[in-house]
Amino acid sequence: MSATWIIAKRELNANFDSLIAYIILVLFLGFTGYFTWFGGSDIFYRKQADLAVFFAVAKWTLFFFIPAITMRQFAEERRTGTIELLLTKNVTERQVVLGKFLASFLIVAIALAFTLPFYITVSMLGNVDHGATLMGYLGLLLMSAAYISIGLFASSLTNNQIVAFMLALFIGIFFHFLFDMMAAGTTGWLASTLQMLSVSAHFDSIARGVVDSKDLVFFLSLVALGLLGAEYNLIKKR
Repeated sequence: MSATWIIAKRELNANFDSLIAYIILVLFLGFTGYFTWFGGSDIFYRKQADLAVFFAVAKWTLFFFIPAITMRQFAEERRTGTIELLLTKNVTERQVVLGKFLASFLIVAIALAFTLPFYITVSMLGNVDHGATLMGYLGLLLMSAAYISIGLFASSLTNNQIVAFMLALFIGIFFHFLFDMMAAGTTGWLASTLQMLSVSAHFDSIARGVVDSKDLVFFLSLVALGLLGAEYNLIKKR
């Protein structure tokens, strides 16, 4: 576990030293803040004391921003050859993958922590459903973890950051809305299966304040598959 944390701190420092983390934080807060408070369908327009608009915007913002966070994790290291140097140390491929996952997840968690003033302000404006709001944040964290694992898997396939970014987006598109669209055009077991594969459907379920075991199993399974895929690619290229 210590090796995993050391790698995570190394990646966090690299992201903040290169200003990537700062840019992501500023853009994320800018997008979500604007649409939550000023964007035409904002809180004042809806006249409801909740963060439904924020969660809807954050779901899409993170969908695009997470591939930007993960694209360099393995692709850049493979391009520069530092991944081979890292793997010569007393670490396993799994520790490397988990360390990079933890670093990316912490960046997202920090970004979401900076939006807590939204929650505090809305709670001062009216009666907020605190349970649903906290579940919305949990849903964003689970969704982010799933997309981080997909991004790491995509980054482990190539040494080109742009290719890694596009590949992560391409895979994410299916889970984010294409499975939903295909489910709407079908019936029976096929529709249920496609709906079950939709990240948006599971996120929306949690954001409503309902924590179902199937939602947790789905997100955790997607995280495990992405991380195992990234680990396998590292082992194969050792």
